[in-house]
Amino acid sequence: MSQVETETAPMSSAVRTSRDVYAQKGLSQIPRLLSLQDRNEFSKTYGCFNREYWLCRTLDFPSAIAQFGVHSLALAYTQPFPDNQFYRSPKMLKWTLAGIDYWMKIQKSDGSFDEFYPNERGWAGPTGFLLYVMCDSYRLLGDEFPNSMRQPFLEAVDKAGRFLAKYDEPGVLANHHAMAILPIYEAYHLIQDKKLLDGFHVRLDDFLDQTREEGWCLEYDGTDLGYLSATVSFLSKLHKLYKDERTEEVCRKAVDFASYFAYPNLHYAGSMGSRQTLHFYPHGFEIYGGQGNAMASAVAERMLRGLAEGALVPPEIQEDRYFLYRIPELLESWVDYSERPDVLPPLPDEGEPFSRYWPGAKIHARKTVDTRGRASYTLVNLAKGGVIKHFRLDSGKSVVNDCGFLASLEDGKVVTSQWISEENLSWGPENQKASLDAAAAQADPSGADGSERVAVETPIHYMVMKLFNPVTMIGFRVFMLAVGWQTRMAYEIKGWIRKLLMTRSGASPLRFHRRVSFGDDKLTVIDRIERHGAPKVAKAVIGDEFHVRYVPQSRYFQPQELDMEGIELNAEELAQLNEHGTLTLRRTFDYYDGPLERQILSGS
Repeated sequence: MSQVETETAPMSSAVRTSRDVYAQKGLSQIPRLLSLQDRNEFSKTYGCFNREYWLCRTLDFPSAIAQFGVHSLALAYTQPFPDNQFYRSPKMLKWTLAGIDYWMKIQKSDGSFDEFYPNERGWAGPTGFLLYVMCDSYRLLGDEFPNSMRQPFLEAVDKAGRFLAKYDEPGVLANHHAMAILPIYEAYHLIQDKKLLDGFHVRLDDFLDQTREEGWCLEYDGTDLGYLSATVSFLSKLHKLYKDERTEEVCRKAVDFASYFAYPNLHYAGSMGSRQTLHFYPHGFEIYGGQGNAMASAVAERMLRGLAEGALVPPEIQEDRYFLYRIPELLESWVDYSERPDVLPPLPDEGEPFSRYWPGAKIHARKTVDTRGRASYTLVNLAKGGVIKHFRLDSGKSVVNDCGFLASLEDGKVVTSQWISEENLSWGPENQKASLDAAAAQADPSGADGSERVAVETPIHYMVMKLFNPVTMIGFRVFMLAVGWQTRMAYEIKGWIRKLLMTRSGASPLRFHRRVSFGDDKLTVIDRIERHGAPKVAKAVIGDEFHVRYVPQSRYFQPQELDMEGIELNAEELAQLNEHGTLTLRRTFDYYDGPLERQILSGS
């Protein structure tokens, strides 16, 4: 929704201010983006950004989401970013229009588009995402958009908007619903069709049902911080056209909630969230910072430092399907950059010591100052089996990063404690104290130490690791071609796929108990694993950084991983678990120096 700038010369230096990091990171990927596009105007696929389809010919259909690249080209063409060689280049205009034209050519009759497989008929992804970027690119180009393309373009916009308004997708993904209401309103703004406006209000109510008073939005079965920043970004774009106090309140609370997950080491989110995403969408935070939300500016500033220092996921390490999203997000953040106030408010880890628990999210956050005056910051997500992140605040370094229990059984199956489950029982420091004490006594036969603590008991789940082979891939393609032409049927199939690969995981016969205690000078973690007749455990790890849910926009390498270590259960510990059916481990950590002690507790 960036406004077209006046035609002034670009600035001379690529990174003259911190703001220019956005432009440099975004523009650096335009050559890669153009290399993905078919730029031969005599080609049947002229304008297609899916190189694997039009050149390598390893795909049997063009993935429509690749046309998201149009937005980056439109921004690079119209905006005077520093050292922008693409600014007002006639060829950039041609290639942008070619991308829009190809988007119209591959639209299905019901207004939808395919991303992952033929006849997918995707909803917010890809139809909603593409509709937004096409509308904004149309606005950016203004009078330079050819009259000959205008009517077919508006018809394609209308069809896509109607599709988004008519259907919904299986599974609960708040960011997708935010990215549906944004383009529906964009389409209405261009076409002024009341049916689109009516559909917008229906979808808006759907989105609001997925928001929570604590400041987070539902992503499948919990809060995901990467996609929460995406939701803030999408709604901030919507608010440029449509003001609604309800969605603005959602964003204010989301900014505050997200501030707890902008880590002291300049990284963000990750395994603390339900979908384990690492990305941070800065555009909404820059917009709200410019509107006087100082906390949004504080979060944006820390994450901008993270981007500059390689602590955030940059577009250059993402695959072709997803780096497309990052480029315009960064470029728009440069356009709408908010000048920082003289004094930014402290982020949670920069303020006074505190302890906070969100019972809905089941996340505990705290800043601790120990008896030696050393400050540290800790987060524990009980909804995910007690994932822990702990940082020392003099350097920001990660001291403890523990994603729970991960093991292979003798029957070849892999199990993990890091799974959100309806059977998960958790106790925070601010609720159910008696239950917490009972859970602590069970997990730690040696007794409680009287310190503040949180605890969780959860089934250990099987990891889903399904892959296609040539036979199953052919069968799937034939099936989709045979039945996917029906939109409703296509949606039923997509829901089944999501459950199979992403949200459904059976509970194993193992259970996991974790108690985390915060003492004066140390952190204590007590884990109890119960086998209950399951096959023997062949190999097991506790701690480290690992992800267990299938989410395409996750699992990118980050430098902090080099400093993280888990522990592999040794022969004695495996024997205790396999022969006696239970294992209780106590580990203690100095708040600054890390591991102190590891022992098997009596009574295991």
